[in-house]
Amino acid sequence: MAAYELERLNYRVRILEGNTRIGGRIHTHRFGPDPGAPSVELGAMRIPTHHRRTLEYIEHLRLGENVREFRTLLSDENAFLHTADGFVRIRDASGPLHRSFRRELARDRHPGSYDDATVAFGAWLTAVVGAIAPPDLRDALRADLRRQLLDLVARIDPAPYLTGAAGGRVDLHALFAAHPGIRAGCSGRLNGFLDDILTETSPALLRIEGGMDQLPRRLAERLRGPVSCGRKVVGVEVREHDVLVHSRTAARTVVEPSDFVVCAAPFPALRRMRLTGLDADKLAVLREVDYCPATKVAFHCREPFWQADGIDGGASFTGGSIRQTYYPPADGGRGRGAALLASYTIGREAERLGRMSPRRRHRLVLEELSAVHPELLRPGMVLEAVSTAWGHTPWTVGCAMRWGKDAAEVEEERVRAARPVHRLFFAGEHTSTTPAWIEGAVESALRAVEEIDGYAPSRRPAAALGIHDPAGAW
Repeated sequence: MAAYELERLNYRVRILEGNTRIGGRIHTHRFGPDPGAPSVELGAMRIPTHHRRTLEYIEHLRLGENVREFRTLLSDENAFLHTADGFVRIRDASGPLHRSFRRELARDRHPGSYDDATVAFGAWLTAVVGAIAPPDLRDALRADLRRQLLDLVARIDPAPYLTGAAGGRVDLHALFAAHPGIRAGCSGRLNGFLDDILTETSPALLRIEGGMDQLPRRLAERLRGPVSCGRKVVGVEVREHDVLVHSRTAARTVVEPSDFVVCAAPFPALRRMRLTGLDADKLAVLREVDYCPATKVAFHCREPFWQADGIDGGASFTGGSIRQTYYPPADGGRGRGAALLASYTIGREAERLGRMSPRRRHRLVLEELSAVHPELLRPGMVLEAVSTAWGHTPWTVGCAMRWGKDAAEVEEERVRAARPVHRLFFAGEHTSTTPAWIEGAVESALRAVEEIDGYAPSRRPAAALGIHDPAGAW
């Protein structure tokens, strides 16, 4: 993104990409070489409708006609939800969730007495956070509910926000939008994650039919300068009038000077490089920015067997080691099988899966998911399994910035992370106000371009080098 915008300003740009493919954390896997092969997103897979910059680039790159609705967790009432009573359909989950939540309140000796609507709020918020959040934030939610969140909700009467056939489900998006004050009952850690929780379960999500990787590929096609894949950057040396970049190919190490360098590599990957000329505060924030691991496992199935179960899309919360299971739309041709995103995990579960060998990882996911979908064990049903453990990928060492700070801490860290060092500039979702989304990568790229162009506009056309690994939205 930064390279494209710099070239539009007449800078000469070269991209060094350590990976053998472009796209960074946008990674569409296709089960076959043909255009009609089933595909699955092993990286970024959705775009909120309010992410204006991302959608503008999609239109600019003539991908607008490929934009489709993304069906997310809890969007299909025939999908499954893991409860204390076992796996139930989402349409039937209110009863088990409410009973479990009341038992939890009693076990914790919570002094409050709440009506059914308030219990429904607590039960469904617990279910959503349990499905999406890392384990530490699940614990934070339980503490927040006990402390004051339930009392705040009880005062506003959540009954008007009950939905579902039996009125046992709560429209969390509408409730929080109408009563933002109840967020005062959330700790700083949970409050910072709440926007992502609500966004990820929102009906206002989009995808690109044919693969999210069309976005970086269209950008790359428009570049005039070279994109050098397989060029691992091993060192960056900031000097007064230029920046030296040390990169390694299969045969040798190359040292290249450049007037400006944009580094979009996540900080955990940047920490593995030899860095010279960076000030103490920059080195400190490089150490402090932490990334959350994520692991995705996908199966190529002989047929979309879940459709016979009435599941047309969306996702199930399967719990255990595999957490979330998504049912991608069958964009490929008939008779080619169907893709299933069998497991999407973040945090400790993702790290545990990531440490396994791919074969063991795939076997564990198959065993656990077959408790929900026994069809997976039919002979010949699973044709192929693939996975990406982003916490163990050298170009990223994680999926996105780790959550868990309050708003003031996040902003302070963002400013420090984004600050340039002389002629070395920084981009990527970790330097943006929208971490964990493609929007953050776009926002940060545009900021870095503006900073470079404001640094020495009289030097154009200057040379700029990009250390490339764009952030993807999860």
